[in-house]
Amino acid sequence: MSHRVALLPGDAPHLAGKGLANPLPLLVSAILMLRHLGEAAIADRVTAAAGRMLAEGREVTPDLGGQAGTREMTDAIIAAL
Repeated sequence: MSHRVALLPGDAPHLAGKGLANPLPLLVSAILMLRHLGEAAIADRVTAAAGRMLAEGREVTPDLGGQAGTREMTDAIIAAL
């Protein structure tokens, strides 16, 4: 069986270049790729870190009710690792 991992971005031209896009859709694709490559433990760590960051709710993008930009939300996920 063949597996494919693809990023399926939404259409949000109003966010282009503004640093306000939610990084989670890209992160989900990366997690799926890690699982496909046999790196489930790493995928689980990333998933848990994103979950912790979301539970805190401090550094989230406007679409999730916050004020953070893409970089700030990404940095918060990395810090949660």
